[in-house]
Amino acid sequence: MSKLLVRRLFDGEQWLSQQTVEIKGQQIVSVRPRQEGELDGIEVDKLVPGFIDVHVNGGGGALFNHEPSLASLNTMVQVHAQYGTVAMMPTLISDDFSIMSKAHKVINLAIDGEMPGILGIHYEGPYLNPVRKGVHNEDKLRSPTEDKVASLLTLPESGKLMVTLAPEQVPADFVSWLVAQGAIVCIGHSAATYEQAMAAVNNGARGFTHLFNAMSGLTSREPGVVGAALQKGQDTWCGLIADGHHVHPAVMQIALAAKGCERIMLVTDAIQSVGHDASEMALLGKKVIRHQGKVTTEDGTLAGSDLDMASAVRNAVKLIGVDEASALQMASLRPAEFLGLDHEFGRIKAGYRASLVALDNDLLVQQTWIDGKCVYQAELAEV
Repeated sequence: MSKLLVRRLFDGEQWLSQQTVEIKGQQIVSVRPRQEGELDGIEVDKLVPGFIDVHVNGGGGALFNHEPSLASLNTMVQVHAQYGTVAMMPTLISDDFSIMSKAHKVINLAIDGEMPGILGIHYEGPYLNPVRKGVHNEDKLRSPTEDKVASLLTLPESGKLMVTLAPEQVPADFVSWLVAQGAIVCIGHSAATYEQAMAAVNNGARGFTHLFNAMSGLTSREPGVVGAALQKGQDTWCGLIADGHHVHPAVMQIALAAKGCERIMLVTDAIQSVGHDASEMALLGKKVIRHQGKVTTEDGTLAGSDLDMASAVRNAVKLIGVDEASALQMASLRPAEFLGLDHEFGRIKAGYRASLVALDNDLLVQQTWIDGKCVYQAELAEV
């Protein structure tokens, strides 16, 4: 049994003061008021639920597409843990079937082996619209072949599967078929009309990938995919890249006003640049340049992001103006709800996973625990 002695604790719903969190193995066993004179534990100034990133392509020099391996996954987990991510959906950008198959097998191995921090897999493509392809290679985009797709969907019971697609590029019943197979379907890289997007939602799609980016926009007479995404009352969530480059702060504020913080989750769409010092790198055969927190191809096309989850939380507070509690929920509880894992993640309560983050007053990560194990400790500043 280990104990964290917490001055300020955000339990996922409210702030509490002077709490003791008791951990046994991978789980939180109790959260209670700290007793007077209680000293036998780890002192923590601010403790919050660990962040969940449902859209992350790489980190630490490793890109999942380039090397779909357990080593790459381990690098991604270790690097992003420095920024408060305790669980992720490694994302595979549109690629050949052979790469998709290899990635699928690796994710199965990771889940079967209970690799900490790996929840499943996110296929971003290849069933996308070339008109909205972004950095995806057009020659990798294609229509689905059902038997091949089926071979990529089997995961262990605890694994989660996401598929980002353009509904106008797939057969009419494909979304409902994927949902029946257990997939979480997201709309992205799409030029769909509002009606096409809403038809996909009615067939079970419940996510919108990197809101506003690579999707048909909201206009006066054609609401487009953005209009479908911002509909209230729908059982859908929007992923938001809050780096200040993908979406203007004013537009992010409009999205939050329309959809509500309860249905928007922070994502990174991070490539291998995060936690790595290279200013130039390869991405799917293209040269990518990193400059001032932005990664683009040579023609200026955004190539994923150089964002981490802790920075996304800080940006939500500073750029969008949301309160700290809402920003933390958008990084933890909301993605947990989207994945159907809010009984395990997103709260600091008895029975939940001990996947936690200690922050300082500037929302910089001081310590990260994944399933009860400390995986990152910030270096103490020299006095």
